[in-house]
Amino acid sequence: MTEPQTTVRPGDSDGGGGGGVGHGPADARAPLWRDRTFLAVWSASTISIFGSLITRTALPFAAILVLNAGPLEISAIRSAELIAALIVGLIAGAWVDRLRRRPIMIWADLGRAVLLGSIPVAAVLGFMGMPQLILVAFAAAILSTFFDVADRSYLPTIVAPSRLVAANSALTASASVAEFTSFGIGGFLIKLFSAPIAIAIDAVSFLVSAILLATIRRREPPPKPAADREPVLREIRDGMRIVARSPILRALALAHGGTHILWGIFGTSYLLFATYELDLDPAAIGIIAGVGGFGSLIGSFAAPIMVRRFGIGRSILFGIIGFTLGNALIPLAPAHAALLGAAFLIGQQLLGDSLATVYEIVEVSLTQASVGERVMGRVNATIGTFTTLLTLAGAVGGGIIAELFGLRTAFAVGLLGALAAILVVWFSPIRHIREAPLTIEPVLPGDESPLTE
Repeated sequence: MTEPQTTVRPGDSDGGGGGGVGHGPADARAPLWRDRTFLAVWSASTISIFGSLITRTALPFAAILVLNAGPLEISAIRSAELIAALIVGLIAGAWVDRLRRRPIMIWADLGRAVLLGSIPVAAVLGFMGMPQLILVAFAAAILSTFFDVADRSYLPTIVAPSRLVAANSALTASASVAEFTSFGIGGFLIKLFSAPIAIAIDAVSFLVSAILLATIRRREPPPKPAADREPVLREIRDGMRIVARSPILRALALAHGGTHILWGIFGTSYLLFATYELDLDPAAIGIIAGVGGFGSLIGSFAAPIMVRRFGIGRSILFGIIGFTLGNALIPLAPAHAALLGAAFLIGQQLLGDSLATVYEIVEVSLTQASVGERVMGRVNATIGTFTTLLTLAGAVGGGIIAELFGLRTAFAVGLLGALAAILVVWFSPIRHIREAPLTIEPVLPGDESPLTE
C-alpha cells in the first residue's frame, strides 16, 4: 500500500521548486525539506503554535487564578471564541476563495499579536477583568478563523496532492514538539510570573510568524477576477452544497462535529477538574499537557504508516476510536489523589492525543485532496463552521452540566459525541476508502473535484 495518490490537475507542478517564484505546488518528487516555501510555512506554523499553546493554558488560568473564575466564566470565554468563529466562518471561506491566502494569514497574525499583547499590559496596569478576556478571545477568534481557513487552503497550492499526508504529518510533528515543550513551559511561566505575562509570549510568536510568511516569494495562483465572482451569499451556499451532496465530505463533517462536542465540553471542564478534583497545580497540569505533545508526535509519524498499511478510511476510524478510549480515562481519575489522577491524565494524553493526531492528519489530507483549489476555502469554512457550532453547544452545555451535576457527568456526556463520530464513519463510505482520488465529478461549473464515491 502506497501513500494516497491523487490526480494532478494542470498547473499543479510549477517547475520552480524551492522557494522560487512560480505558481502551484513544487515538484512532487523533490523532498519537502528542500522547498523553501514549505519551510517558511512550517517554521511560521511551529513558532505560532508554540505561543498559542502557552496561551491555551494561560488564558483560562488568568481567569481562574487572578479573577477566581468558575465553570460558567470559563465557558463564557470559550463560548466567545466559538461564537466569533460562527459569525465569520462561512464569510471567511468565501473571502479566502476570492483573495490570495498568504496576505490574509499575515494580517491575521499581526492582529492577534496586538490583541493578546493587550492582556499583559492591562494586568501590569491593574485593570484586567473578565470583560477584556472575553473581548480578546472573541476578536482573536475572528482573526484565527480567517487564518485557519486560509492556511488549510494555502497548503495545497504549494504542495503536490500526493504529498499532502507527508506535509500535514510534518506540520503536525513540529506542532507536537511545540505542544510537548510549550505546555510544560507555560505551566512554569504561569507559576513563576503569572498567566497574563505568559500570554505575552504568544503575542511575540504571532509577530515572528507574520515575518516568516512575509519572506515567501512564490506567487499564489491568481484569484478569480472580480467581474467573474458570484455574490458572496451564493458562493457560501455553493460551499455548503458541495459538503452536503458529497457522502465523503458530509460524513467527515458529521464525524468531526461529534469529536468537537467532546472537545467543547472538555475544554470547559478539564482545567477545573485537574485543579479542584485532582489537586494539581498549573506546573503539573502543564507537564501533563506537554505529554500530549509527545503523543501527538507519535501520531504524526504513525499517520503515513497507517495509511500505507490500512488505507485512508480505516486510519480515520482507528484514530477516532483511540481518541474516544483515551478521553474516557479522564472521568475515571480518582478524586484528590494527585499522583494516581495524574497517571490517568497522562494515559489520556498518550493514547487519546496520538490517535486523535492520526485522525486529524488523514481527515485534513483527504479533504484537501478531494476538493478543487477554487472552492477549497468555502469547503473548509463550511466544515469548520459546522464543527464550531457543535463545539459551542458542547462548551455551553458542558458548563451548565458541570455547574448542575458535576464535572464527571459533563465528561461522560462529552464522550457520547465521540461515540457518535465512530458510528458516522463506520456506516459511511469513508470506512472503505483506501486511496484518493475518489470518482471525479463536476460539482460547480468549471470545478472538477473528487467529491463523491
